[in-house]
Amino acid sequence: MYPFQMSGPGFIVQKLNLGYVGVPSTLFISQAQSDHVQCGLGRTGYLWAHEAYGVFPDIMTLAKPLAGGLPIGAVLVTERVASAINYGDHGSTFAGSPLVCNAALAVLDKISNPSFLASVSKKGLYFKEILKQKLGGSSHVREIRGFGLIIGIDLDVPATPLVDACRNSGLLVLTAGKGNVVRIVPPLIVTEQELDCAAEILSQALPVLDS
Repeated sequence: MYPFQMSGPGFIVQKLNLGYVGVPSTLFISQAQSDHVQCGLGRTGYLWAHEAYGVFPDIMTLAKPLAGGLPIGAVLVTERVASAINYGDHGSTFAGSPLVCNAALAVLDKISNPSFLASVSKKGLYFKEILKQKLGGSSHVREIRGFGLIIGIDLDVPATPLVDACRNSGLLVLTAGKGNVVRIVPPLIVTEQELDCAAEILSQALPVLDS
């Protein structure tokens, strides 16, 4: 499961919905699996998104940001799960590249720093606030939500015209959900000045939604 719906509508999973996952149950769930390919590695202001919920998965998948752009994927498991994996059950022809794995270690060393994670949370709160100030008055903006540096702008109309207008002004954002959500996932090292610029571009592009 996703602790945060990155490619969906960008909804934050509520703690109530995740509570049962941490309770052993032979009837409903035997292992908790958590997909951190997009929402892990500091994106939410936590090293791992599930930490915000006090839930700890048995199996966790990682990829994309783990090696700073180099191709990598990883599966982390608890000792209990690992005990069920036999030699040769899981492998890959190109697994274990020394270059890529060293890049991943460097990324983890940087991102796991508490001050770095705190800066992500701070910038996420700052960005949501300025977006609400600049976009909240629009009749088309239903909600601005997010977690760390994952932001979703929920619209009452298709988001594609706004996404296109932003791109023409130098800001890359995506659609999500059913096409009515603008998804913003800036680099974790983004500055507040750059976030100000992004919010201004979004604000200037809003009139295209009335066309």
